[in-house]
Amino acid sequence: MALKDYNKKRKFDETSEPKGKAKKSTNKLIFVIQRHAATRLHYDFRLEMEGVLKSWAVPKGPSLDPKDKRLAMMVEDHPYDYKDFEGNIPEGNYGAGQVEVWDSGTYEPLDETSKLSDEKELLKELHAGSLKFILHGKKLKGEFALVKMKNTEDNAWLLIKHKDEFAESPYDAEKNTSPKSLVTKFLEEKKSLKNDKKKS
Repeated sequence: MALKDYNKKRKFDETSEPKGKAKKSTNKLIFVIQRHAATRLHYDFRLEMEGVLKSWAVPKGPSLDPKDKRLAMMVEDHPYDYKDFEGNIPEGNYGAGQVEVWDSGTYEPLDETSKLSDEKELLKELHAGSLKFILHGKKLKGEFALVKMKNTEDNAWLLIKHKDEFAESPYDAEKNTSPKSLVTKFLEEKKSLKNDKKKS
């Protein structure tokens, strides 16, 4: 049932996004961050739990600067196979635009003293609204926290970098994007088309 909302929002005869089923990593839990040019550019932050990807939309992108408290809006669970999804979501479809993988790797809970398994510890923290973990990515490394905002919408969280040897100040996710990015190319073409329409 975890993927019911995901499947309901998509027309799989029009989009190449994976239908997917609940599935687990054979070894360590994975995370992925996708850069997504939809109505607005944002980053989708996803953590594997219970065979799906728990997902948050981060408008300003993740940061390695502990001073940055990034708004992260929790969205519907995505299938495990979404971790590899890149490409175009056609106009008229939910999340229409261009998607690319910005970073990926494995992760684990920060609490090493817990007697629970990694996944049970993470789920316990998720339900408590304060999730602490260590990322082992290509770009993002070290300790992070996702903290649910009180007295706001249920799905509003903050993504925060802890002070450790991987902290970097200032940090801009956009400056750490490949110059060959297809999402950047998509945004430039969209801007050019908009300017041409204004001139005509």
